[in-house]
Amino acid sequence: MALPRLTSFLQKFFLAGKGLSFTTGKYFGQAVLVGVFSGFVVVGFRYLIDLGGSVIGSVPVRPLQLVLPAVGALLGYLLIQRFDSLEHARGTDSAILAYHRRHGYVPPAVLPIKSVASVLTVASGGSAGYEGPVTLLGASCGSIVASWFGLSRRARRILMTAGISAGIAALFQAPLAGAIFGFEVLYSSSDVEYDCILPCFVASTVAYTIFACFFGWGALFPMPTDIAYSNGLRLLPYFVLALIVTFGVRFYISGFNSVERSFGSMNCPGWIKVVLGGIVTGIIGFFVPEVLGTSYPVIRQTLTEHLTGQSACLALLAIFFAKAVATSFTVGSGGSGGVFAPAIVCGGALGGAVGVFFERVLPTSWGVHPAAFALVGMAGFLASAIRTPLTAIVMVAEISGNHQLIVPAMWVCGIAFWLNNGWSLYRSQPHNREASPVHE
Repeated sequence: MALPRLTSFLQKFFLAGKGLSFTTGKYFGQAVLVGVFSGFVVVGFRYLIDLGGSVIGSVPVRPLQLVLPAVGALLGYLLIQRFDSLEHARGTDSAILAYHRRHGYVPPAVLPIKSVASVLTVASGGSAGYEGPVTLLGASCGSIVASWFGLSRRARRILMTAGISAGIAALFQAPLAGAIFGFEVLYSSSDVEYDCILPCFVASTVAYTIFACFFGWGALFPMPTDIAYSNGLRLLPYFVLALIVTFGVRFYISGFNSVERSFGSMNCPGWIKVVLGGIVTGIIGFFVPEVLGTSYPVIRQTLTEHLTGQSACLALLAIFFAKAVATSFTVGSGGSGGVFAPAIVCGGALGGAVGVFFERVLPTSWGVHPAAFALVGMAGFLASAIRTPLTAIVMVAEISGNHQLIVPAMWVCGIAFWLNNGWSLYRSQPHNREASPVHE
């Protein structure tokens, strides 16, 4: 009698309930595989970025600054145009569209072609980011894995979302933010895709681990951890920052949409459009070199240096406006690149300028630090511009290594996200689940 009872107990202990059921666990193995696939793809993409930067970095950029962004954008555009299936493969927006309208299918050709095209555009000075291409690369990895196993459309969408998370988690070295991004970015409201949550966590963990084994485990933009939120009075200037970020996002989005519509209405070949966009970017970069490429040095400067004085405030404001306009012409004209990372740069520059101003006008006892405002500005701008408040709060903590500013980040992200309801950089985002064809 003891043996049957023991067998029954062990069976209930290990197998009973929903935890180990086929329904809840059937995507675990595939999500791990998506994480492995995406992790190595992003590693290769990062090596390609470094190679492109070293090759173009050896060119005497200053004399060629006016034309180099146009040349890179043109080469990237021509490469993508060789493949009809990639004509509209722009980045995160295309991945969102694939989820809602194309049953999670992303062409496998995205992996090599989009990688090279994006490096050509951004490394040559185009004002864009690598996160747009990497989300599409991750989405393609998830779509490919689903095809390998002959899975359903629903499963393909889930694994595609896990790939999006894996790509962001690896490239930004932010595993939790990347995981949240995948199931949060699909809608412009606070809706998320609940079925995708666990696969996104699994794939992000694996992809981040693989990437970190090659490029290290540290934060992407480390900042001093002693810069903290320790005075309740600072909520007042942070509230002002939230208002400024709100209108800064509106300027960024409306400018981008206007430029994109203008280029869309031009009756000329696409390659002429990207050349014109690249030339405008080169002209802006000639006078404000900080806007060229990813502009990551701007982020590092605002987070690590104690910027003070009127000149620093004006310089940061100039970078904000120039970066927003340059990104609009680079990507809005048809160039291959993302608008996610430029949003972080714009938020950091705008937040840093506000922080420099308040440090000058407020008493020393308030303890205002421009770097703190720069980091919180990044979070607020990102949350409002691409409608991902949870991702923004977590991401700025992970990419900076500073978790002491989560409270003001929550405050600014919440306000900016709420005030900019209806504004988004990603046109493919339905407002909520009811508006998506997936849930009709």
